[in-house]
Amino acid sequence: MDLPTAREVIHSHHGEDHVSLTYEARFLRRKVLTTAKGVEFLVDLAQTSSVGRGDAFKLSDGRLIEVVPASEALLEVTGDLPRLAWHIGNRHTPCQVEDSRLLIQVDHVLRDMLEKLGADLREVTAPFTPEGGAYGHGRTHGHSH
Repeated sequence: MDLPTAREVIHSHHGEDHVSLTYEARFLRRKVLTTAKGVEFLVDLAQTSSVGRGDAFKLSDGRLIEVVPASEALLEVTGDLPRLAWHIGNRHTPCQVEDSRLLIQVDHVLRDMLEKLGADLREVTAPFTPEGGAYGHGRTHGHSH
């Protein structure tokens, strides 16, 4: 049986179904996914891409499958946010910036560093939608942007 195939991602906040994906799972090129309604489909993109809230996979049969960030284990960072954000950014760590907190993926090395810097830390479960790269949207890798 041939699976419906998604060869393109479009910006659409609507779909007749959705997939919930963690931050890591939203970086993909070729993978079989299953929607909330149990529909399997193949993602087969031309290149590895980062998808997020507001994106949808367009299936070969025309259906749109919305991308929803899944809840995952995160570290909530509060305290002197500008200073703490600088240290997190200096380590090229994905970070979700909010008015009253920062969210990062759980990492014992970063936890230790942030504790030493006086941060208040708490483990939470929430969707993770970190800021995009400084020179465009999506993820950046290293300094070659």
